[in-house]
Amino acid sequence: MKTLQFLIATCAAILISGNTYGFQQLENNFKSYKGKVLEEGTNKKLVFATIALEGTNISTISNTEGEFLLKVPTTIDEGAVIFSFLGHATRKIPLQELKKGNNKIALEVLISELEEVNIEVPKDVKALIVEVLRKKGDHYFDKPTLMTAFYRETIKKRRRNVSLSEAVVNIYKAPYASNKKDAVQLYKARKSTDYSKLDTVALKLQGGPFNTLYVDIMKYPEYIFAEEQVDEYKFSFDRSTVINDRLIYIIDFEQHENIPNPLYAGKLYVDVENKTLSSAVYKLNITNRALASRLFVRKKPANVDVWPTEVAYRVDYRSKNGKWYYGYSNVLLEFKVDWDDKLFNSVYSMTAEMAVTDWKLNTDGATPKSKERIKKSIILNDEAIGFSDADFWGEYNIIEPEKSIESAIRKIQRQLKRAKPERGSSK
Repeated sequence: MKTLQFLIATCAAILISGNTYGFQQLENNFKSYKGKVLEEGTNKKLVFATIALEGTNISTISNTEGEFLLKVPTTIDEGAVIFSFLGHATRKIPLQELKKGNNKIALEVLISELEEVNIEVPKDVKALIVEVLRKKGDHYFDKPTLMTAFYRETIKKRRRNVSLSEAVVNIYKAPYASNKKDAVQLYKARKSTDYSKLDTVALKLQGGPFNTLYVDIMKYPEYIFAEEQVDEYKFSFDRSTVINDRLIYIIDFEQHENIPNPLYAGKLYVDVENKTLSSAVYKLNITNRALASRLFVRKKPANVDVWPTEVAYRVDYRSKNGKWYYGYSNVLLEFKVDWDDKLFNSVYSMTAEMAVTDWKLNTDGATPKSKERIKKSIILNDEAIGFSDADFWGEYNIIEPEKSIESAIRKIQRQLKRAKPERGSSK
């Protein structure tokens, strides 16, 4: 049975020292627009809202504080920025009306559960999902595509941020109907870790961007809805809603009680008109603690027990010119670390997320050579080299960091700066 077992936590004694390197600042050939996406009336922050420049492939995602950063080339001075969020009315704002400072974007809640629209409840929900999977070649990208994506790994000890790794990657996306796997090329990467908060344990995430890439259910259904696995789930209709002004079925799914192997449970958001998956949110059944530990813990000290307490996934798709494509995904792994000689255990969480910020057709179908591709076993924290230049990403769109992460980075930079004379010059 295939499951999303590529997310691996590696726990080992600290053998790493941090070095900070400088980066060349890129030319300012873009404009940056910052702001926060809120719910109208309540001012509730809207997490993972999509922000896209209409008529282009440029987009980004709001962070866990509802904040966003959108970079637009200076060659573009007209157009509209589209703000969208599940269950809220989509809003378009002319680019010229956005301030270069902080913008507050309020999205109206769609209160009516489509009372005025006659939507038939699907009679056979499982058949609907099978049809969605079967027709992926008709509704999703059918040509090779080169995507630029921003990837981030965050490690927290309880609520405190202790490690952050970020990267810009190129995704050579194969057509959805093809069995060919996607290739990933690392463009830039950086990291920052406060080892003093890790209880003398360094936590590493094996798999890097592949952790999030394989959450693309429509490209990789074998990890959750393999043809022989569909019958192991029970599907049911929940309700209808609106996403990006489109009518959506919300479908619940969970494994049958008589299935012993750990499967998934969650919600699928299916476009009513086109029968396409627009989003999915789900969790892995990890009630079997010993099995869950074997699935997700690759290496650990002998005097410590490590086991996951939550494994959750999310994937969002976007559409353009009638075709859908992977836009954003998120993986959360929360686990406990129990030392033999300590009274209390520690709770850690690892989050991996990736957002496609631009794309174009890969007209010649070219892919990078093997030595230029990152491996599925990559540990990004080992490949990245440190935080330094605030303009490190240049014109590339990223997900705006949380305030707490920014504060942690600044603190670590100060510590490294003070320690630099003691370490000697870095390469």
